[in-house]
Amino acid sequence: MTRKEDPNQTKTLEPVALVANRGESAAPIETAAVKADHSGGMFRSLRVPNYRIWASGAIVSNVGTWMQRTAQDWLVLTELTDKSATALGIVTALQFGPQLALLPFTGAAADRFDKRKLLLITQLSMAMLSLGLGLLVITGAVVLWQVYLFAALLGMAAAFDAPARQSFVAELVGEDVLSNAVALNSTSFNAARMIGPAVAGILIALIGTGPVFLFNALTFVAVIVSLMMLDQTALQKAPRPGGAQGQGGFIEGLRYAAARPDLIAVLVMMFLIGTFGLNFTIFIPTMAVSVFGADAGEYGALSSTMAVGSVLGALLAAKRERPGIPYLVAGAAIFGGGMVLAGLSPSFPLFGLALVLIGVAAQTVMTTANGFVQMTTTPAMRGRIAAMFMAITLGGTPLGGPIMGWITDNLGPRWAMEAGALAGIAAAGIGGAYLIRTKRRAHGVRSVGGRPPGD
Repeated sequence: MTRKEDPNQTKTLEPVALVANRGESAAPIETAAVKADHSGGMFRSLRVPNYRIWASGAIVSNVGTWMQRTAQDWLVLTELTDKSATALGIVTALQFGPQLALLPFTGAAADRFDKRKLLLITQLSMAMLSLGLGLLVITGAVVLWQVYLFAALLGMAAAFDAPARQSFVAELVGEDVLSNAVALNSTSFNAARMIGPAVAGILIALIGTGPVFLFNALTFVAVIVSLMMLDQTALQKAPRPGGAQGQGGFIEGLRYAAARPDLIAVLVMMFLIGTFGLNFTIFIPTMAVSVFGADAGEYGALSSTMAVGSVLGALLAAKRERPGIPYLVAGAAIFGGGMVLAGLSPSFPLFGLALVLIGVAAQTVMTTANGFVQMTTTPAMRGRIAAMFMAITLGGTPLGGPIMGWITDNLGPRWAMEAGALAGIAAAGIGGAYLIRTKRRAHGVRSVGGRPPGD
């Protein structure tokens, strides 16, 4: 048995393949991805057959997901309420709240159970929920409390889906191209973000919101089929923790995270940005409708405009071999600046241009943080740490969503965007402070180590 990893050991950003070899029950794995020629550049992870299959199904499902988000926001904001940002904030909180509420169970499930089978269950569950809500809307029976209920149920399914899906990427590609695969996942998600809202806006204008939900239910078929088509013998499965009270427990994951100052800094930054900054389901529709008087098609175009920036940010991240905290600090600072510009924009076109900048910055932050967390975490812990990452990034929405909704209703959408800008600036400050402390500590160690004997 190899020696166990000391959780108090100072971490550096190194390939997880090396970290895994120090963990209990971990052994070097020669994978198809490891053997592959890494000259594939920005799209090198697509050289792995299983990842290509997964990515092809994911892009279709992601388009449907963004279509449903657009339709759900429009349904609440213009059909079930009189432009109530507070109601929109409640829906957002209910949909993302389970990420935090179910945290003790979701990460452990991702580490303990077969990720592919778990994803099949969660994807099928979300497809059925989309179908149910779509039927209620089409029949004219939908009321606001039902949207609240479906949002909460969808959030529960997504809470188990997210950490399994995030950590499943490493099983698809192996460790050496993991950072690239994470970035390409973000590219796929945001490419769908360009297509989905625009298509949803057109469909809502032509045939209403109900069919959009039904279309999303249909798109889940693509990702379910891709999961069934995977070559299971080629999956690079991480060692599963054993024992209900042992290494598989949630408390063990907390201890692991607490021993990592770099991880704590990243998670605090993501809490601030995720809770108060990434409330675009409130910011964009209220700015579009209340400030600029946009229709459904123009609202969908705004969401797609921001996605252009997000794709650019994800592609830039895909070019980097190693995600690092300096990139995260820069992204957070630019995010804050972009939010200031968007909140002050005097016209619809300028607001759209500001959203492109915000998209680049937000995706740089999300992709860098996600890649950093996955690449510096021991494989046996990856599901639990991924669950913490998603819970902190999205689970803060139950707090931030209603607050931003209240600010929007009482002070206006522009003030809400400026509040989101403060979150980005504060996150950049925290990350910058961590980097300064680390540099000073390293300088102090070098100074002590370099003293002549007897000094």
